[in-house]
Amino acid sequence: MEIILKTDIKGLGYKNDLVEVKPGYGRNYLIPQGFAVLATDSNKKILAENIKQAAHKAEKIKTEAENIAAKLAEVTLEIKAKIGDSGKIFGKVTTLQISDALATQGFEIDRKKIAITVPVEGAGEFTADVDLHREVKTKVKFVVVGE
Repeated sequence: MEIILKTDIKGLGYKNDLVEVKPGYGRNYLIPQGFAVLATDSNKKILAENIKQAAHKAEKIKTEAENIAAKLAEVTLEIKAKIGDSGKIFGKVTTLQISDALATQGFEIDRKKIAITVPVEGAGEFTADVDLHREVKTKVKFVVVGE
């Protein structure tokens, strides 16, 4: 079943993408939740017109995302966590903590756009992936220190 995404969906695609999904996933989840519309001929024509009108706006957004990515590459965040005698942390470092630390540095990035790929089990330096735009992805460094 072909659908047009109305929002970015992790692992599936970005807004205004034409994607193929299983019928049940499209009919029972994506379309009722308002995340997608059925890819009929009229909807495809509307999508093409919207893409044409938004082309110059998209370039501006991409340029802003590239500027933010360049600034993020230079930033090292400090995340505080309780560390036990064995050197392991209690709990875990979450994307919310990284998002809050970025907010204190002046970057407003949604926690859903941040992914920690390596498990953080103790103090040290780690990296997290940040998805700023469909074509702009970067890494941000963070250091876990004891409280």
